[in-house]
Amino acid sequence: MAAHSACDFGGGRAEKLALAKYRQVIWQGRVLNSQLTDEELRNTGRCPLTPEEIGLILVALGFDNSTRLYLASHKVYGGEARISSLRKLFPLMEDKRSLASEDELAKVEGKASVLAALDYYISMHSDVFISASPGNMHNALLAHRAYRNLKTIRPNMALLGHVFVNKSMEWSGFQQAVQAGHKGRYGQIRLRKPTQSIYTYPAPDCMCQG
Repeated sequence: MAAHSACDFGGGRAEKLALAKYRQVIWQGRVLNSQLTDEELRNTGRCPLTPEEIGLILVALGFDNSTRLYLASHKVYGGEARISSLRKLFPLMEDKRSLASEDELAKVEGKASVLAALDYYISMHSDVFISASPGNMHNALLAHRAYRNLKTIRPNMALLGHVFVNKSMEWSGFQQAVQAGHKGRYGQIRLRKPTQSIYTYPAPDCMCQG
């Protein structure tokens, strides 16, 4: 999702050039035409969360290093350098490659839809689900898990944007802000408004009318 936004992820000039090239090819410059600065994008919750940020959010919400994490992702922008800080917080983190055998991986190598289906299946059967940014898979899981009454953390992107740009905030203040900002954001059913997608908000359409 990093390349699908106009956000800066702190990787310096080399990162900016790499993302600009990808965005130009894939999105024909549409992302590049954003009139908002990186800080404005973050303050309005329009930037995907990084692995480091996801880790800090989970710790603030009370998850400790005995929590088992499954990283559902085809490829994390920045690779292991980005994931390492999350792994330090949650050393029991797994992904497809750590769970599957070499033979199993060989059978699905290059089959993106099968790998995505595997991520979806595991995410649906997890005790808790949290996504780094809204997207098609996020929306489908949000609705499916709400329908099944499963705990799903919906990151308060606008709040988190303000919190993460505040470099002077101490841990206690950060933890309090995250906890307060996520009350009522654990997958409770929300009725769909006329302009919203049924895939993200399945109620009341999915409910029996008899």
